[in-house]
Parts: sequence; C-alpha cells; structure tokens
Amino acid sequence: MRIRPSLDWLLVCVPTAVVIRFWPGGGNATALFICAALAIIPVAGWIGRGTEALAAQVGPGFGGLLSVTFGNAAELIIAGVALSQGLTGVVKASITGSIIGNILLVLGVSIFAGGMRYQEQRFNRTGARTSAISLSLAAIALIIPTVFHFAANASPTGWKPAMEQRLSLAIAIVLFVTYLCVLWFSLRTHQHHFRSTHADTHEPKAHWSRGKATVVLLIATSCVALLSEFLVGTIESIRTSLGVTEVFVGVIVVAIVGNAAENSTAIIVALKNKMDLSVGIAIGSSLQIALFVAPVLVFLSYAFGRPMDLEFSLPEVFAVVASIYILFQISGDGETNWIEGIQLLSLYLILGILFFYLPEAAEAAQH
Repeated sequence: MRIRPSLDWLLVCVPTAVVIRFWPGGGNATALFICAALAIIPVAGWIGRGTEALAAQVGPGFGGLLSVTFGNAAELIIAGVALSQGLTGVVKASITGSIIGNILLVLGVSIFAGGMRYQEQRFNRTGARTSAISLSLAAIALIIPTVFHFAANASPTGWKPAMEQRLSLAIAIVLFVTYLCVLWFSLRTHQHHFRSTHADTHEPKAHWSRGKATVVLLIATSCVALLSEFLVGTIESIRTSLGVTEVFVGVIVVAIVGNAAENSTAIIVALKNKMDLSVGIAIGSSLQIALFVAPVLVFLSYAFGRPMDLEFSLPEVFAVVASIYILFQISGDGETNWIEGIQLLSLYLILGILFFYLPEAAEAAQH
C-alpha cells in the first residue's frame, strides 16, 4: 500500500500541544506556539470537509452560504481569541495579512505549481474580474479610516479615538451589507459567472450523513478554539524571544496558519489544471476576509468591550493596494504561466522582509 502525503499527519500536533500546555511546571512557549500553529492547519481542514458534506445535504443556496461562512472559521476564532485578550494590533494585522497572503502567496504557489506541469493554464476571467473589482472596493473602504486618521491629525480642531471607532463601525456595517449582496449575486442571480470551466464528475465526494458532518464540525471547531487559545497565549512570549513585532506576527504567521488548510485546496486543484477554481478560491478567500471577517471582528470588539477601529499602518495599506494592483494585471487575460507565480511570490517575500524589519508602532510598544 502506497502512503500518500496528507495534512492529516499534522494531527499528531494536537495532543502534543495539549501535553506541552498542561505539562506540570509550564511548557516551552516556543514549542507550544509551533505545535498549536501546525495543529490548527489539519483541524481547519476538517472544518472544511464537514462544511462541504453538510452543504451537500441542505441544497445549493444555503449550502453555499454555509461554505463561505465556515470557510473562515479558523481565522475568525484565532482573531476572536486575540481580540478578547486585547491583542488588537495582531487582529488588524491578520486582516491585511490574510488578504495579501491569499493573493500573493496562495495564488502565487498555485500558479507556479500548475505552471510547472502545464505550459499555459486558463481560468474564468469574468468571475475573477468581478471578484477582483469587489475586492478593490472593499480595500478602498478599509483604507478610509487610515486616510481619516492622517487628515484628522492635520486638523487644528483635533479629533478623538471614539470618532475613528464610530467611522470604522459605520464602514463595517456597509461592508457586511455589501457581503450579503455579493453572496446573493454569486449564489443566486449570476451563478453562471462563477462556474468552473472544468466540470469533473469523476471526483470522489464525501458521502457523510448530516449527523456525522455536524459532529465533525462541532469537534473540529472546538479543537480550533482550544488551539487558538494556546497560540494566542504564547504570542507575547514569541515576540520577546524572537524579537519580531505584533504586525509581523499578524501579517505573516497568524494569516498563514488561519488560511493554510482551506488554501491548500487551491494548490491541489491547480496541479489538476483547474486554474479557474484555484483563482476563485484565492480571490474569494481575500474577498471574504475584507467583506465578512473584518466587519464581524469590529462587531465582536464591541461585544468584548474593546472597540476596534479599521485604521491600518501605511505599510499595510501599501501592501494591500500593491497586491490588488498586481492581481488586476494577472487576471486580465484569463490565463497564467509559471513566471507569473514567481512574480507574485517575489512581491510577497519583499513585503515579508518589509514587515520583519518594520519597527513596532508607538502605541503597540507602549502596550
């Protein structure tokens, strides 16, 4: 029997993380951080499988809503735990990190991997362009609080943080309503724009009962919540021991961990020459972060009594704008090759280097 590589091999990290966390006398913070991060990846994958199986049981409309909502479960849980512990800087950085990570890292690896096997790969240009436009509009909305911050600083009358929080809350409401409209557009009125051009009826489907899918979802979600508490609880120690900033942890580390399981699918389907599906996953994940996860986190911050604004640092704003710009360039012709994947990955590495050397913000340092 041939043994196939699988993310499920990382499930061994779940009991390992629990043992390290509850070891008498306290465990090693770095080891706990690494084990918890690796353990979240396969468990988040099981959330995806449970959601897919449950979606198949309840019909395409509600099933589609279920899929796009639970697709972000890991990111939401990690960010929610961080928010409850006052790590607002990490949470905001994970929002921008997820957007640029999906566009540059995930899509870059997918295009490169697929390009190594196929000289040219084609994808649904209409669906990709529609999603890219929605993503650019969402990015503009997320940039507005930063613009307000710099404009208000120059005002002789001054401003109060509460004003910026109210502005962010209003924008979050608009983004969430827009998300509902995008869902209705993609799942009901214009489904044909988002259909894969490679219909594959030979793929094996998971025939789980509704009960089994629900149990898997509940167990996997509970595991992610527990592992997220471990992960977030060690962030301060990791920052001190490795000398990295809050922004770097959020933009690079937390964003990669939260998106790894879902986005491994994008790479796998690219290797099967289904680049339209791969592009859809990468762009769609970024769109959900901007239109769904960011507003929900703002709403959660009020529930925790720690109102969060959507003001980002200038490097984060630049990173998002640069990522969406290059996405527009690549999605315009409806085809990809391996050098485009290298170009996306190069930009991601350059931005990663920027965030690694970027000094801590004044308010984060004081915190």
